[in-house]
Amino acid sequence: QVELVESGGGSVQTGGSLRLSCLTDGRTYVTGGCLAWFRQAPGKEREGVAGISLYGGTRYGDFVQDRFTISQNKSKKTMYLEMRDLQPEDTAMYYCAAQLNSNRCDWLRRLREATYDNWGQGTQVTVSS
Repeated sequence: QVELVESGGGSVQTGGSLRLSCLTDGRTYVTGGCLAWFRQAPGKEREGVAGISLYGGTRYGDFVQDRFTISQNKSKKTMYLEMRDLQPEDTAMYYCAAQLNSNRCDWLRRLREATYDNWGQGTQVTVSS
């Protein structure tokens, strides 16, 4: 099991910004796996926000619309999600996910929940109008 610890969530007003962090145990950087951010709002299904491969290939959910940026610092074993222009509909629990098997990390599967078998506990993001 990959250890994943999210942080950085909080409450902001519409138009505000947050940076989420996901501290990993580093194994995805050894195996060539991938990491991703998902979110789940009350009463809704979990959806993929952004995913990133070992070599920096990214994919974003359609709703992101250039407002979010996923990145990683391999030396710090940490993945980030910079979010700006936050809207009330972005309110959700945000989860970090990891997949160690590089063969499952192609672009098509990068935002599929079933791709990932390691999950963090989540960090809450609340956007008020």
